[in-house]
Amino acid sequence: MLFASMLFTAKTFLGLATFAGAPGAGVAGVPGAGIAGTPGAGGENAAPRTYVLVHGAWTSSAGWEPVKELLEKAGQKVILVSLPGHGDDQTPPGTLTMDVYRDKTIEAINAIQGKVILVGHSMAGMVISAVAEKIPNRIDKLVYLAAYLPANGQSLLDLATTDKDSYLGNALMPSEDHTTIGIKKDVIVPAFCQDAPDGVKSAVVSTFRAEPAIPFTNKVTLTAANFGHVPKYYIHTLQDHTVSSALQKRMVAAAPKVVKEYSLDSSHTPFLSMPGQLVDLLLEIVK
Repeated sequence: MLFASMLFTAKTFLGLATFAGAPGAGVAGVPGAGIAGTPGAGGENAAPRTYVLVHGAWTSSAGWEPVKELLEKAGQKVILVSLPGHGDDQTPPGTLTMDVYRDKTIEAINAIQGKVILVGHSMAGMVISAVAEKIPNRIDKLVYLAAYLPANGQSLLDLATTDKDSYLGNALMPSEDHTTIGIKKDVIVPAFCQDAPDGVKSAVVSTFRAEPAIPFTNKVTLTAANFGHVPKYYIHTLQDHTVSSALQKRMVAAAPKVVKEYSLDSSHTPFLSMPGQLVDLLLEIVK
């Protein structure tokens, strides 16, 4: 039982999900979309923070574009990490591992100065955990959005196979060479984005791409001195059919130094259905 988000380009998404009013508003026509904080959120003269956003499986960094726009409107800095083998990147899937994803994220952080707010969605919970183990002093806060939050020695597969409420149990479609995993077409929307606008749902399905399989099996090494020392925040997604609410709660209960938990009444992909409310939480976390 693995999980995911979706894959589409920023151009496709922004053409389908029109924003209401000026940049910074929620998605038009989506109940409860919310409005992101005003510029300088967290204090009139507060220095901007740097958010590093890491996408999950079966998606690309383009899924974060609405959140990036709203955070920047609120006066923050944003770096989007594009993991190899996703989006337009054609790295052979058989060469990809969780360590490759970790190192790509570390590369993005090392290209800037200062500490960052490192945010991981879904599969990227594994990635940001591995990053925190390697460079804990560069991370101010770890934020898990509907994400896997592992313990030492766990893989994504170890956690996902305990999730009896996930829609993906019988929907996964491994390739013949076992280097990628797809999902049955009729499960994509109900599993990932049942509350998104219809145009976005169509884009998610029409641009879906199979996911590299090897990283799902890679176990992470985490220590109390490094990973355990970094403050963690978890954003629960209450209508999640991919990483169930029950699994999210179990992972948080087992994790060290979870400072605070938040909830959104959303599917697995709130950055599609309620980006404004998601951004409000991301701004609240740094106050």
